[in-house]
Amino acid sequence: MQMDFTGRNAIVTGGANGIGLACARALTAGGANVTIIDLAKENPREAGAGIGGQGIEADVSDRVSLEAAFARVDPLDILICCAGIARFDCLMVTKQEDWDQTIAVNLGGVFHSLQLAANRMQARRSGSIVVIASTNSYDGEAELSAYNASKAGILGLVHTAANELGPYRIRVNAVCPGLIRTRLTSAHFGNTEVIREYFRHIPLGRGGEPEEVANAAAFYASDLASFITGSTLFVDGGQMASKFGTWSEKTADFIGDHWQLR
Repeated sequence: MQMDFTGRNAIVTGGANGIGLACARALTAGGANVTIIDLAKENPREAGAGIGGQGIEADVSDRVSLEAAFARVDPLDILICCAGIARFDCLMVTKQEDWDQTIAVNLGGVFHSLQLAANRMQARRSGSIVVIASTNSYDGEAELSAYNASKAGILGLVHTAANELGPYRIRVNAVCPGLIRTRLTSAHFGNTEVIREYFRHIPLGRGGEPEEVANAAAFYASDLASFITGSTLFVDGGQMASKFGTWSEKTADFIGDHWQLR
């Protein structure tokens, strides 16, 4: 069965590049009228024009600018939330400003987007919302405390929204990507030693492509998923079915029956 979005209006936040742009393209390929919302520096207008849609400059953490952007799409049938950032630092030295910005964009941005979309979809008694979360919604990858917390919080929003919006026939689901080849992760993919060890814990033995995440998001957004809400789909090559290694001989020794930091 083909995913058909003919005549439907969709918004993709963070859609000017990476996973967001792949989602925008997937929806467009199915016939949707797609609006990309992203920061001015990401050139959303150019990205929108490139897929035959439109682009609007807005910051998902700024309720006023985001509300103005959503007001330009009426009616709204589909929302895919992709906007997000990551700040790397260990828990003990994470700066307040990095924590605040990450939570504001990743979690606050989803809250604002979801609420604005739901208010428009509620009266029409239909709609589909897909949130791009992460495998980090579940695991505790080091040096990403703010990112992990924001992505875990997203699932709480998804579950609550699915519960409250179900009676209005609005479906809310999450996609959890693993390591995907994007601008944010390009340095990892370019380091053979890094990916060799990282992929050791991925059953399919490789990283993912943005289009593979977009296919999952498009499925959730489509009528093919008409009886699915409040659910989470991993797009991680089986990573979450495996185990992460915590200890390394680089920083620790195995003494008797336990690991111990040097």
